[in-house]
Amino acid sequence: MIRLSNGDSFPSISIDLVSGGRLNLPADLAGSFSVVLLYRGAFCPYCNAQLAGFARAASTLAELGIQVVALSVDDRATSTALVEKLRLPFAVGYGADADGIAGVTGAYVNESPHHLQTTGFILDPNGRVLTAVYSSGAIGRLVADDVVGFIRYLKAHH
Repeated sequence: MIRLSNGDSFPSISIDLVSGGRLNLPADLAGSFSVVLLYRGAFCPYCNAQLAGFARAASTLAELGIQVVALSVDDRATSTALVEKLRLPFAVGYGADADGIAGVTGAYVNESPHHLQTTGFILDPNGRVLTAVYSSGAIGRLVADDVVGFIRYLKAHH
């Protein structure tokens, strides 16, 4: 199984967005540092906490020029309800093909119910992986404060 390493190009993924249209990763994030969050689904309290944390940090992330996108296998109605409940200010994709995305990113897949395990990527403005955080279960995930600190460090030292 593949795992993306630092410096690897993030693979091309296209996903329908709750807000309408499609997002093409990493092309639509080009020119900005970005975070791609694969989350288990609206049912997961740890995922809800992670997404809410990124929502709370939205202004700081924006000040640093960091775009955030999250996606899951949830259907559009479930994803829309989650966006509204948590007031998520970033792009949220729905209907992800768990096996297809796992095949190109190395994310773990839960078989029953079938969903992606939590995985987070920080990408540079050219779509290259700066950090990948893989979880094989409900816990162990990328958090907004770590992203902010990491990007601040990179900007100060490069």
